[in-house]
Amino acid sequence: MKITKNIFIVSAVAALMAGCGSTIIPSLSIDMESPEAPAAKTAELTEAELKAWSSKDLQNDTIPGMGVERTYQEIIKDKVGKTVIVAVVDSGIDIEHEDLKNVMWVNPKEIPGNGIDDDKNGYVDDIHGWNFLGDIVKENMEYVRIVRKLKPKYDGKTKASVSAVDSAEFALFEKANAEYTKEVEQNKANVARYSGMLGALKPAHAAISEKLGKKDYSKEDLSGIENPEGEEKEQVALLTQMLNYSDNIPSFIERIQGGVAYFQGRLDSHFDTSTDFRAVIGDNPDDNSNPYYGNNDVDGPDPKKADAKHGTHVAGIIAAQRNNGVGMNGVAQNVQIMAVRAVPDGDEYDKDIANAIRYAVDNGAKVINTSFGKYYSTHPQWVWDALIYASENDVLIVNAAGNEGTDLDTIQVYPNDQVGVGAEISDTFLTVGALSPSYGSDLLANFSNYGKVNVDVFGPGVEIWATTPLDTYEYLQGTSMASPNVAGVAAMLRSYYPKLSAKQVKRVLMDSGLSVQMDVVLGGDPENKNKFENISTSGKMVNMYNAFIMASRM
Repeated sequence: MKITKNIFIVSAVAALMAGCGSTIIPSLSIDMESPEAPAAKTAELTEAELKAWSSKDLQNDTIPGMGVERTYQEIIKDKVGKTVIVAVVDSGIDIEHEDLKNVMWVNPKEIPGNGIDDDKNGYVDDIHGWNFLGDIVKENMEYVRIVRKLKPKYDGKTKASVSAVDSAEFALFEKANAEYTKEVEQNKANVARYSGMLGALKPAHAAISEKLGKKDYSKEDLSGIENPEGEEKEQVALLTQMLNYSDNIPSFIERIQGGVAYFQGRLDSHFDTSTDFRAVIGDNPDDNSNPYYGNNDVDGPDPKKADAKHGTHVAGIIAAQRNNGVGMNGVAQNVQIMAVRAVPDGDEYDKDIANAIRYAVDNGAKVINTSFGKYYSTHPQWVWDALIYASENDVLIVNAAGNEGTDLDTIQVYPNDQVGVGAEISDTFLTVGALSPSYGSDLLANFSNYGKVNVDVFGPGVEIWATTPLDTYEYLQGTSMASPNVAGVAAMLRSYYPKLSAKQVKRVLMDSGLSVQMDVVLGGDPENKNKFENISTSGKMVNMYNAFIMASRM
């Protein structure tokens, strides 16, 4: 699983429709009995509603957001909270973004630019956080690294020819190699398919554009071409068909080109077994004795900051400066964002994640957002130890569930606070699935993972408008976006109810959410449904309004 890319961070191309129908839900006020829910919004969301849907309120706005604005208006008002540091362990953050520059954490014990480790924490000039990736952008998937490492030892061998001592390692190699082979074949096929489409589409578009005297033509324009014959007839038919998938051909060609670039990019990086991307920083990822590597460039090496897009979006969801007249409002105020770069374009290393979590804890973070994950791990114990360390230091970790539409109770994912099948190793680790703005059977995002044991709650994760590099804003989607929405609520609880422990905040988020008494579609498959209450531990949607009421009574 790779939460920082793929289709779950697709930009919006159209406004979404909210679901219809009403059902029974608990009230948005804990004092009230459970009334019937208001009729869900059936009209298409306006642009303003879509951009802010995650902060809306089901009772007041008939949109299944988290009740953020209602909480500010009715509960917080002029109350003053305590400043809370939220660490974003991610791909990097554009710390100069107009909506983030005033909320970035500044290390008070470090003197900028003097090349000295003033606070003696082992990291020189860590003003806004730390970059454990150095100049790395691209990386392999974890199973590719496993194949590269173990192939010299096991290539061509069979289970019968391997010693009992090596049997588990050989099984891992076989599993990883099968995954690698399958993914390479699929990506090559996708490159060929999309390249073939472009090969036919581009000359057809050029010819018809010249004939019609414009590049932005409609189906009606095409049908108005009189008596097309031969190649022109084929071109008209092809372009007419393509207009079923897009409003205009130039944008469709751009999307197809993006598809070719994406799949070819994966072949050149994720599945490249000949390149050791780690060599850039000269660190051994299999030796965790030295945590002091990388640099303080928390937005990464790209001058255009494209590699920091995901982390910048996540940071904005949590804490983009509120009511400053630009961009958008993050969920939380009174927050400082600590940037910890540890997630490349590819699978993260366990060493980097473990050290990133420890760095955040040691430097004062009270909430850590982890919007990433994978299904293979070579050093999971390092990360589990870091999760325990965070829990022992009263730090809440809010984690994205992943985007494969899978039941996480049937497969191991990393990071996770479940070591195989058994008790949780941490009581301050909260896993979040994603919701859509459609209050009905499509409430669960079609990509979101779920699980009665291994997913705790759900939060908004479809078409989320937030900050992207160089003072821009985009819609992205995924559990990567649901997690920071919930992390923002967690930060607000820690700000206004600072006596609550991280464990108590987790409990409040789970216990105060809204229950939904209806069946929802799982994994985007209409034939696969279950009751919403059965697909997470709490069975609830996070609701900030209820959370504040519950916290006030604790």
